[in-house]
Amino acid sequence: MLEANDILSDESLSRVQKIAKLEELLSEARGLQRAATESGMDPDDGVTRNLRDIELALGHLNAEKPETGAATL
Repeated sequence: MLEANDILSDESLSRVQKIAKLEELLSEARGLQRAATESGMDPDDGVTRNLRDIELALGHLNAEKPETGAATL
């Protein structure tokens, strides 16, 4: 799986492209986190760290923060 830092450091991508890729990655990571909490999977297997890394990368690019919480599921 692509990491947030890989996207940030990819100089072939524009800022807009990086934000789009990070938002896609964020959506995937949230899906994994939901699956972990709804099943017997360990919710602390790095998914939370990945979410935080992605959110920090989006902040680094000054992207608008998406809504968080149950209402966005």
